[in-house]
Amino acid sequence: MHRMITYRGFEIHVELSAAAEDMFDVSFQIKGGTNLEVLGARGSRIPLRNGPFTERWAYLVAEIAGQAAIDVLLGPVD
Repeated sequence: MHRMITYRGFEIHVELSAAAEDMFDVSFQIKGGTNLEVLGARGSRIPLRNGPFTERWAYLVAEIAGQAAIDVLLGPVD
């Protein structure tokens, strides 16, 4: 399962993989923006710890983690 969320000029790509019945492991990848090389040379997927999660929690946790990473890169919203 895949979802893409836009945030501050970037795309947060969230991918869920089934871990058990109605439970999912989740990873995200950030794409776009002008300073993408700051996020890492590979721009690889980042798996989230402390899972598996329900579907709603998996998407929420990945979205918040992706937004936090972008906020660290760009600084606070003016």
